[in-house]
Amino acid sequence: MTKAVLALNAGSSSLKFALFRIDPTNTPTSPSHRIASGEVEGIGTHPHFRARDADGKVLVDESWDAHEAGTPDAHHGPMATLMEWVGEHLGHVELMGVGHRVVHGGPDFIRPVRITPDVLAALTALTPFAPLHQPGSLAPARALMAQRPDLPQVACFDTAFHHTMPPVAQAQALPRSYAAKGVRRYGFHGLSYEYIANCLRARAPHLAGGRCIVAHVGSGASLCAMHEGHSIDTTMGFSVLDGLMMGTRCGHLDPGVILYMLREEGLDAAAIEKVLYHDSGLLGVSGVSNDMRDLHARAAHDPAVSAALELFVYRFVQEAGMMAASLQGLDGLVFTAGIGENDAIVRAAICARLQWLGVRLDAVANIANSEIISTSDSKVEVRVIPTDEETTIRRHVMMCLA
Repeated sequence: MTKAVLALNAGSSSLKFALFRIDPTNTPTSPSHRIASGEVEGIGTHPHFRARDADGKVLVDESWDAHEAGTPDAHHGPMATLMEWVGEHLGHVELMGVGHRVVHGGPDFIRPVRITPDVLAALTALTPFAPLHQPGSLAPARALMAQRPDLPQVACFDTAFHHTMPPVAQAQALPRSYAAKGVRRYGFHGLSYEYIANCLRARAPHLAGGRCIVAHVGSGASLCAMHEGHSIDTTMGFSVLDGLMMGTRCGHLDPGVILYMLREEGLDAAAIEKVLYHDSGLLGVSGVSNDMRDLHARAAHDPAVSAALELFVYRFVQEAGMMAASLQGLDGLVFTAGIGENDAIVRAAICARLQWLGVRLDAVANIANSEIISTSDSKVEVRVIPTDEETTIRRHVMMCLA
């Protein structure tokens, strides 16, 4: 019997989804058959629900007033609306389960797991590790547990892919008492990195079996050092603030800056959090935008914008050097996510500064967004591979419910 899997990727005020058809002969590693995708935006204020079929045709586009605005139950209404639409869209096809992208699995959740009340409580207890992201990623699961208690749900963790990092790469140079409390380097974007690792096994086994840096570069950004398809290091650490300069996040920062904010400016934790998460990165340095398209259009006429783009590339190359050092060499570089997949200007600037590693860019292939954008004589093969976190979630659901 044909069934379906729903993959959810939730934030504090948005919910992205993808609906997959699962034929009787499918296995977790079978190619995806996505039948619909979309998002609910404005959760808690004025929710806007959009869905498209596999060809991009709009299936639904509607808005409504939020009656639960500002409450912990803000996801309940949107989830009810989404599940009602899914039921109507599927008709007689059974929904076998729902998979959730969960930002943080802590030290214990290193593989996908069925969500139970005890699991949900344990994941909620990890909120201090990701206070801005964990509540939003768990809210749909909590809403579904109340609305559809018999529907199987699976938690899929952004941190799990990095559990293969050696202890030295997980460690923080703090008193050991902090490690006992779970304060260590975790890494994120794991669902994306798992997808790319699987793609490399199928498309480029020589890279999958070698030393590769995968660059997930979007509004949030990180690098992963993969050896034989496994994470051995990554640029995000204890939180999603670390590593690369991002759209609105600072990336790697001297902790002394935070002490300065506390002592000299009198900022409290909430104010500092706002600066580091929402007011920094490309937006903070440019002073105008965190959108690369907007910044490219302004760069020639605005020195601050030009400086922001230069810093973005500079910091990327610094962090890439660290990942290459962890790998003790480099065979491949893969760009993925919004900027990585679509911004030929940024890719070219990065590759130009990585020539010391043996990177040679094919300018024509890069502009064309080809999959392989390095020259035939490049010592490092450079690829562009679109990511698909929802397909990873679909795979995890099938693994857990098989």
